[in-house]
Amino acid sequence: MSAVTSGAELRKNRAGVLGKAGTLIEALPWLERFHGKTVVIKYGGHAMTDEKLRHSFAEDVVFLRYAGLRPVIVHGGGPQINAALARNGIDSTFTAGLRVTTPEAMEVVRMVLTGQVQRDVVGLINRHGPFALGMSGEDANLFTAERKQAVVDGAPVDIGQVGEIVEVQVGAVRSLLDDARVPVISSVARGDDGEVYNVNADTAAAALAVALDAEKLVVLTDVEGLYADWAPDREQGGDDVIDSLTADELAAMLPDLSSGMVPKMEACLTAVRGGVPQAHVLDGRVPHALLLEIFTDEGIGTMVLPSLPGGPDMKEETA
Repeated sequence: MSAVTSGAELRKNRAGVLGKAGTLIEALPWLERFHGKTVVIKYGGHAMTDEKLRHSFAEDVVFLRYAGLRPVIVHGGGPQINAALARNGIDSTFTAGLRVTTPEAMEVVRMVLTGQVQRDVVGLINRHGPFALGMSGEDANLFTAERKQAVVDGAPVDIGQVGEIVEVQVGAVRSLLDDARVPVISSVARGDDGEVYNVNADTAAAALAVALDAEKLVVLTDVEGLYADWAPDREQGGDDVIDSLTADELAAMLPDLSSGMVPKMEACLTAVRGGVPQAHVLDGRVPHALLLEIFTDEGIGTMVLPSLPGGPDMKEETA
C-alpha cells in the first residue's frame, strides 16, 4: 500500500527544506571568499571538556576542510593540566593570567598537552577521515621561545618555564596543509638554551597565524565575546558584547581588561597588527560556533579589525 502525506505535512516539510537551502545560499559568499584560505583556531576552555562540544568542534573542523578551507588548530589544555597537577600533588598558581611553571609542573604540562589533549583532538577529527596530524611546537623547531617574565604592578616576576615565542618556522605546517591535512599543534616550545617552555596557546595561535599569512584567527573561549562594560556577575545580565572594534580601539582597552581576557585579546591584536585581516573571540560553549562565525552574515562574538581605513569587514559591508 502506498504511503500518503497530507498537504499540511508536505507544506511543513517544504518549509524546512527551503530553510536549509536558504542557509546554504547565505553561506555561499563566505565559501567563495575563504576557499583555499588558512584559518588558525585556538581551541580551549569548556569546548574541550564537554563531550558534545568536543564532537561538534571536530565536526566543524572537518566541515571547514571539506568546504575548501585550510584549518590549523592550536590547543591549550588548562582544565586537563589542572587535574593532572592535582593528581601529582603539584601546586599550580597564576600570575598576570599566566601559569607559574616549575620544572615539575612543566613535565606534567608537556605530557598532558602532547600525550593526552592532542591525541584526543586528533582522534575525534580522524573519526571522519584521515585528516588530522598532531605536532608539538618543539617539532621541526616550529616555535622557538625565550623565558618570559610576568609584570605585576610594573615589576617583573619570574614565573618559571613560561616562554615567549621569538621565532616561528612554518615549513612543516605548510607541508601538512599542502597535503590536505589538519595540523593539531600543542603549545609547547623549545628555547635555544635547550629548555622546554610552556607557551600560552592564545599567543602561540597568534604568532602562527601571522607566520602562515592566515585569513583569520579564531579564539574559542568561555565568554560571549569582549564586553563593553564587564560585570563579574554574568547572571544579572546587562553586559553588551562588542561586535567589532579596531586594533587601536582594542589597544586602548587592554589595560582595563580582566587578567583572563588579556592574553586572548592581545593575541587578536598581535594577529591583526601582523597582517591577519580579521581576528575573532567566540563563545566555544555554543555548538558549531565556528560555522556560525565563518558562514553566516551576522557572525557571533567579537571581531578585531586593522585600524587602517577600509579594513576588510566583509560582514558589515554585506549586511
